[in-house]
Amino acid sequence: MSEEVLDRIRRDIDEHAVVLYMKGTPIFPQCGFSAAVVQVLGRLGVKFKGFDVLTDPSLREGIKRFSDWPTIPQLYVKGEFIGGCDIIREMYQTGELQGLFAEKGIAYNDAA
Repeated sequence: MSEEVLDRIRRDIDEHAVVLYMKGTPIFPQCGFSAAVVQVLGRLGVKFKGFDVLTDPSLREGIKRFSDWPTIPQLYVKGEFIGGCDIIREMYQTGELQGLFAEKGIAYNDAA
């Protein structure tokens, strides 16, 4: 695992308020878990930057090492690792995700 990949991940997370490491793209998710997180973010109208780990094996392994989290997708908000699909879905259903976005100053649609 190269330090270059970890630096790239740090840079991506620093440059974008909301980052989703996923399989596929926001327009065309390649797995159900990635699609579910994209759907939640879409319902909330949250703008995010998606990175497709399927196009870059070093990124796919690097993000798992970076977060010490074994699965994809992975959501980051203002540099903080939030979680994967199940955590994001649960946070959305309880309103905790909306609270996090409000706390971090991320615009979202609270009618969702």
